[in-house]
Amino acid sequence: MPAKVKITFSSSALDDLQDVLEYYQKLEVSSIGEKLVGEVIRDIELLADHPDMGRIVPEFELVDLGELIRPPFRIVYRRDKKKVRIVRVWRSERLMTKP
Repeated sequence: MPAKVKITFSSSALDDLQDVLEYYQKLEVSSIGEKLVGEVIRDIELLADHPDMGRIVPEFELVDLGELIRPPFRIVYRRDKKKVRIVRVWRSERLMTKP
């Protein structure tokens, strides 16, 4: 079995997850936000064993930029041989644009 790859998070991805928690906290249903973030984290953990399970981000078509679609989110990550870096966790209907 291949070795697990390391997973890291960009500050923007951590901010995205914090924003989800804060959004649902403002709606006074913080348990929903915690549940959603927990599900996202579980899906991200799958990448350690299966780093190629996502698809290429269609807006960029770069082989090292992948995403998992987990409604209502898209988990965008950069992949190399030894690690996966989570770049963003966005609403799935949101399109990415080049900076």
